[in-house]
Amino acid sequence: MRRETSTWIGLWEQRAREMGFDSDPHRRATAQSEYAAAHRAQQLLGSRWGGGGSPVLRGLRDGGVIELLGGPAAHPFLPLLQPDFVPVALELGLADSAWRLGTRPRGIWSPECGYSPGLAAQFEAAGVGHFVVDEQTVRDAGGHPHGAWQISGTSVLAVPRDLDVTNLVWSSRSGYPAAGAYRDFHAREDLTGIRLWSITEPDVGIEHKAPYDPAAAATQLDRDVAHFVEAVQARLAHAHEVTGAPGLVVAAYDTELFGHWWHEGPAFLGKAIRALRLAGVQVTTVEKALEQGHVAGELDLGAGSWGAGKDFSVWGGAPVRQIAHENEWLQRRWLDLVARERDAGRMTTRRRDLDQLLTTLFHALSSDWAFLVTRGQSVDYARRRAELHRREFHVLAQLVEDGRRDEALAESSRLAARDGAFPALDARLG
Repeated sequence: MRRETSTWIGLWEQRAREMGFDSDPHRRATAQSEYAAAHRAQQLLGSRWGGGGSPVLRGLRDGGVIELLGGPAAHPFLPLLQPDFVPVALELGLADSAWRLGTRPRGIWSPECGYSPGLAAQFEAAGVGHFVVDEQTVRDAGGHPHGAWQISGTSVLAVPRDLDVTNLVWSSRSGYPAAGAYRDFHAREDLTGIRLWSITEPDVGIEHKAPYDPAAAATQLDRDVAHFVEAVQARLAHAHEVTGAPGLVVAAYDTELFGHWWHEGPAFLGKAIRALRLAGVQVTTVEKALEQGHVAGELDLGAGSWGAGKDFSVWGGAPVRQIAHENEWLQRRWLDLVARERDAGRMTTRRRDLDQLLTTLFHALSSDWAFLVTRGQSVDYARRRAELHRREFHVLAQLVEDGRRDEALAESSRLAARDGAFPALDARLG
């Protein structure tokens, strides 16, 4: 992975050098900035990040700066998994986190904030103490978003994300990243792929977009940070009015928003955290907030997600019903196959073919494919990926079931060379 990343950074530098010879002063200035950023990334890759991401994240975790939430392997939508397969996804996901980061997480991010009654008991059995859920799911059960809630009949705590604050960043239309001064993710220069334009206005062609101005973006960023701090303070004051106790605001986002979709996102995070602390707001992790007593009570939590409609339709509705149906049969085939292998005494030692078969299954079950199809984004790609992993699962499963061990191992090696995302995965744990 380090070699591939270094190559990518080298190509980034090369594209910036090419643009540096352009006669347009804005392009030359952008090229200079891009080259400096690429060079800095190469330096970090060879120093702080030289051992990969795990040592950096572990250091921050061990220092109490961050909490690293775990989750089921490959981000499947848990409410639509077979009940007998949920423990498999949880156990292998948490085991992978422990392998990479040295400690098994106590908290998880339930993919897509998906929840259905019964999952809390499975979380508890897996050693999970808390998970993030959508605010609306908690409100539908009669709760509020100003603290965590203990799920009835378990010790597991559901921590609702605060929609009012979250949407200040997350909303694609009104959130901060949509401001006209920020760098446009989609508008790229044809030859180099470098992003030269600001968003300017929504839904306008590249010919109507203004050149990206870092100074204007920095000014916009300062305004947005100030607004965010004021919004958090107001939300905390409201929480105190509602509960009579110090409030909790959980602002939860997908990581790739910061720096990928939103170029200025990492700078926003850094400035916002510092500004909140200067304003007297305690910025902490979910785990520490729970230790401080931010638990509002007990709830009999119902089903929900953060998807459109706050239900399961994004991952199981009409446009993706076939994907959901095929996923069900994939899980059933795995459960039947592994039960037969275990009963036959063929799982006393680690099996590379079964490890890869389970890895391929996880890839097929990722919630991203159905999400993209339902949202109408890269639909053909999403369907191809889902079908690819399904087909590869069935091919390998058939080899295992037929007892063609050498062929199964060869196929496993071929698949692992391309998408061996979980090198420490041991199918016996599932």
